Amino acid sequence: MTVSMILNFCKWIIDISILWVIIYYLLKNFKNNVKMSLLIKGVFIIILVKILSDVLNLTATGLILEYIIEWGPLALIIIFQPEIRGALEQLGRSQLLGRHKILTVDEREKLVYEIIQAVDYCRKARIGALIVIERDISLSDYIDKAKSLYADLSSELLISIFFPNNPLHDGAVIIQGNRVSCAGAVFPTSNNIKLNKRLGTRHRAALGIAEETDAISVVVSEETGRISIAVKGELFYNLSLDDARMMLIDELRPKTSDELEETDSEEEIYEEDN
Repeated sequence: MTVSMILNFCKWIIDISILWVIIYYLLKNFKNNVKMSLLIKGVFIIILVKILSDVLNLTATGLILEYIIEWGPLALIIIFQPEIRGALEQLGRSQLLGRHKILTVDEREKLVYEIIQAVDYCRKARIGALIVIERDISLSDYIDKAKSLYADLSSELLISIFFPNNPLHDGAVIIQGNRVSCAGAVFPTSNNIKLNKRLGTRHRAALGIAEETDAISVVVSEETGRISIAVKGELFYNLSLDDARMMLIDELRPKTSDELEETDSEEEIYEEDN
């Protein structure tokens, strides 16, 4: 094997690796962005219908679809410019090494315990709260604009932040790993027309960040004390304390094979709260 062949082989490996990384992160961010996922599905449906029209020789349908396919890319760029920009922003915010910190079982148990303790206090006292947990997609853009804390997570700290008349109680708390990174964070609100019009800014902000990233948002309503969780572009409204706890445990459980841990104990944690 000559030096030239070795260099060509190395170039081929590098070329394929770069292409694989680009495709991986594009698909990953499309999956986490609900609007972009729907857009991609729509494009695939149009392509499938076009293939079907060609096979069945549907002249009128095929002609219309040809115009759609010809001018579609330009129309999509114009119409879905905010979604495309959001996907590129997500790609820029993505952490190459994955989640901010891989938590152990004990750390995840403590994380969920402290959050649930704070949520329980807030719901009983009718204190509004918005707690956001960062996962694979970085929230550094929002953290930089908020009040930096980087403090150990505790229910007492969360309660004091959201306590009425506290200067930071109107914003959101962002948790990275097992630490509170900032308070007073502001997120874009969701424009989902299916969202109940009675829900306020906290719920819309919680759903907004869950639509744009893979973060988990925990909301306590100031008016009703009800608990909600926004994740993967969906808002789960009026959850019981146990339902909220189990949802957090499930969402925070590692999805990779890096940590093969016993999960039975996770489903039984915090029994002392009941």
